[in-house]
Amino acid sequence: MTVTVFGLLERASQNYPDKEAIFDGANRITYKRLMEETQSIAAALSQKGYQKGDRVIVSLPNWYEAVAIYFALAQLGVILIPCNTRYSKEELVYILENSGAKGMFVGKDFQYFEDFKNYLQSSDSSLEDIFAVRSEMSEFSGYRDLLEKGKGISASPAPIDPADDVFTILYTSGTTGKPKGAMLTHENVIYSAELSADMLKCTKDDVYLIPVPIFHVFGLVPGILSVVSKGSKMVFLEEYKAIEALKRIESEKVTVHHGVPTMFILELNHPDFQKFDLSSLRTGIIAAAPCPEEIVRRIRTEMGCDIQVSYGLTETSAPVTFTSFDDDDYLKSTTVGKFLPGYEGKIVDVQRQKVGIGEIGEIAVKGKGVMKGYYKMPEYTQAAFDEEGYFYTGDSGTMDEHGYIRIVGRKKELIIRGGYNIYPREIEEHFYKHPSVLEVAIIGLPDTVLGEISCAVIKLKPGHVEDEQSMKDYIKDKVADFKVPDRFVFVDKLPITASGKIIKHELKNIITEKLKATLR
Repeated sequence: MTVTVFGLLERASQNYPDKEAIFDGANRITYKRLMEETQSIAAALSQKGYQKGDRVIVSLPNWYEAVAIYFALAQLGVILIPCNTRYSKEELVYILENSGAKGMFVGKDFQYFEDFKNYLQSSDSSLEDIFAVRSEMSEFSGYRDLLEKGKGISASPAPIDPADDVFTILYTSGTTGKPKGAMLTHENVIYSAELSADMLKCTKDDVYLIPVPIFHVFGLVPGILSVVSKGSKMVFLEEYKAIEALKRIESEKVTVHHGVPTMFILELNHPDFQKFDLSSLRTGIIAAAPCPEEIVRRIRTEMGCDIQVSYGLTETSAPVTFTSFDDDDYLKSTTVGKFLPGYEGKIVDVQRQKVGIGEIGEIAVKGKGVMKGYYKMPEYTQAAFDEEGYFYTGDSGTMDEHGYIRIVGRKKELIIRGGYNIYPREIEEHFYKHPSVLEVAIIGLPDTVLGEISCAVIKLKPGHVEDEQSMKDYIKDKVADFKVPDRFVFVDKLPITASGKIIKHELKNIITEKLKATLR
């Protein structure tokens, strides 16, 4: 493969110059204009001394400017470090110091301008520039200034070896210890992006709704890069709201709807859901969190969207498994499909030995989308891979005789109650079929007798009333008695990441504190 990330945009802008590439709610951008702005930004950065191998943090919402910046960095061989716009100062400082970033692009609502000015003036810091996007702050160079500076000048694309040169370092959410920077090469992300588009049978005529953040692997790879690989169009939501998603699907005639289960749940349950014409919808990816059977069925029947279920991680450039259009409802709702072409996967025990068909173990995978390693963390890289090149995901699952993968949960989420293993996802699946349940998380709580007990934390649909007894009555015939949650807590909201995953370790801390007087 010789194409680079910048090469994807070059190809699309040559083939479809006047075609709309992006609608971000405020701006409509053609491929020609996207290419022009990308080249101007690249030229301006090049003039300022940015070159191959430098690192640049980009902490922006789903704006078209972020896309131009991503491709401009790729043109120069500068490594992109996308960051969550809601990171705390401490989280950003850690990433700045770990990555040795030379520049930062931030939005108008960035809260830490004063703090980071100190890094600009410090001889100990790698940071040389802060670029403010959609901001009137005169003391910082802005996106518009760079456009003017680079107008009419062309920067030569850096010589890039797609298989070896890193396009982006994506920092994992760091549920254990400090975040780790997954180094993804040009080949990693392009292989994954093109394959995702092919699995969904996408063409230049498709219109993608990208409601997930583009600083996350889901929005970046099966989102932006998949779109540009086909010359399709992307429609952004700057901030996810179900009503806005439904409006954009109707007004922009969206055909491909990506999202996490929570997004689809909120859309399906919106009081105005029936008022919208969603007939343009064709398919999309639902991923990044457990996918309740009931929701997959409703997306197909009520939204008319032949959704595909997928599984992947930041470290694998996202999708490594996919369901297919030929899979029946049962397979779509109970598995995440099979390993994609170009990937090999296995299920292993704690000694990393293969387990039998249907047995639970850790999912290990190798293939073209799997990262180069963790940035500046050789010991973590070594621990995550074996000598054959398999990456160990930390997720538990099973594989059936036909190769279909079922995710059981994070290895770390396993609850051991009195010696019995409880996999939260199995219980959550049942509760998602309950007519009153909007969201649910099963967590383990400390117990001096059993070691751990299980607790169901439930957010009900508006206007619905349930209590502990009604929920116990519902679940008790569906699972073994030791799997019936010991405690039930009803909440108004659950802590979630930017990509829509419930943050279980945070939830566990909140609930443990709340119930500490009654725990033994």
